[in-house]
Amino acid sequence: MARVLEFKLPDLGEGLTEAEIVRWLVEVGDVVAIDQPVVEVETAKAMVEVPCPYGGVVTARFGEEGSELPVGAPLLTVAVGAPEGLDPSGASPSSAGSPASGTAAEPAATATESAGGSGNVLVGYGTGAPAARRRRIRPDRPDRTYVRTAVSDTPVSEAPALAPAASGTAPATAGTASAADEAAPAAVAVAVGAVNGQGPVPVVSPLVRRLAWQHDIDLRRLAGSGPDGLILRADVDGAIRQAEETAATARVAEAPGRTPAAPVSPAAPDAERIPLRGVRGAVADKLSRSRTEIPDATCWVDADATELMAARAAMNAASGPSGGPKVSVLALLARICAAALARYPELNSTVDTAAREIVRLPGVHLGFAAQTDRGLVVPVVRDAHTRNVESIGAEIARLTELARTGKLSPAQLTGGTFTLNNYGVFGVDGSTPIINHPEAAMLGVGRIMPKPWVHQGELAVRQVVQLSLTFDHRVCDGGTAGGFLRYVADCVEQPAVLLRTL
Repeated sequence: MARVLEFKLPDLGEGLTEAEIVRWLVEVGDVVAIDQPVVEVETAKAMVEVPCPYGGVVTARFGEEGSELPVGAPLLTVAVGAPEGLDPSGASPSSAGSPASGTAAEPAATATESAGGSGNVLVGYGTGAPAARRRRIRPDRPDRTYVRTAVSDTPVSEAPALAPAASGTAPATAGTASAADEAAPAAVAVAVGAVNGQGPVPVVSPLVRRLAWQHDIDLRRLAGSGPDGLILRADVDGAIRQAEETAATARVAEAPGRTPAAPVSPAAPDAERIPLRGVRGAVADKLSRSRTEIPDATCWVDADATELMAARAAMNAASGPSGGPKVSVLALLARICAAALARYPELNSTVDTAAREIVRLPGVHLGFAAQTDRGLVVPVVRDAHTRNVESIGAEIARLTELARTGKLSPAQLTGGTFTLNNYGVFGVDGSTPIINHPEAAMLGVGRIMPKPWVHQGELAVRQVVQLSLTFDHRVCDGGTAGGFLRYVADCVEQPAVLLRTL
């Protein structure tokens, strides 16, 4: 007797509540092995291949490529333990994929009951995972109601023979409605519940509930665009925009002696609308939060990098043609930053706004901005204060390659304490960087180029670079920030200064 097991989108860690399906790695009817990757998803942190903890035949997939799914939503169903006469494609030669009429459906086994389950304990699912609990409904807080759809709440039935279902649909008995289908409306009603007698509030994502609560949006008045009327973030965003436009129009109309201007339609037929989601959405949220919460200030200085470039050339020449990887300018600047943070630890900190405390961090985990095809990411070099230039350079090269191929894990993109941004690679001289929240500072580096410079009392052509430091004014004053930037500039102009800290 085959059992149909439902595999749900697991908790991918780092507080992520949803993921976008980038590419399906299996088709309906494919035979999958235990822990075989079945789908590639993109979160706000990274691209992740999700393995399935079951081995068997894929009977259904949920969600098209490009769609977003909340954590806990069904991904696919797998028939485990194919019955006699079932070929690997999932079709029964005798019944053409339909069970005999009158066969009673039985509840499917859970993930922990599956004999073909994964031996790995993965985040949110796998062998030994506790049974999922239904969160209670709070009638006093309709915006915080937890909902599960009928697909995830209704048990998937067993059948003696299975046929591959169409992509995005669950398997059903031919010609008759299954018990799961008949119970679907009731399951939704029980899972959703009634709020103050006004009907259900179908919301799954905690992010959506919080966003609605922050903008005073009544979820009971929204019509969800998701399956079974599920309210998605796009629905809440649309309600927020509509409320803001209404408020703006009302303010203009109330102003005396002024004629309201015709509002520009946000849905112009020739306008291109690009969803802020995935990496782009995460960057937008973080930068907006940084500008909102951090009172930042920027100072900058021009530095003569001629001696630094000469020192780099000497290091690379000493290594010989086969003496290992070349030392990069970014690696030298990263080591200089680690030394400067040891002298000015105020900038290697964060602010606990709830406790009204400045938290100075013991180690330097140095992030560096990397532009990829998927957008801007900031990989983190762990314990940069304990590494030499060669070690930092090797780690930067490794993380950069992972960033370009989209294989950085969430852990490699979080936990930074200071960020180095080399925007000089784009051919620009200067910038005012936005701090990578919740850090306290970021050093920006412009392009290194020949310029006229007064050197030893004479005008000469030197390699000049502009350095800019954006810092959180809550953690230090301008004197500390200026001292940090001046020390970095001194190390750039005279690399021998750095030898005292190595």
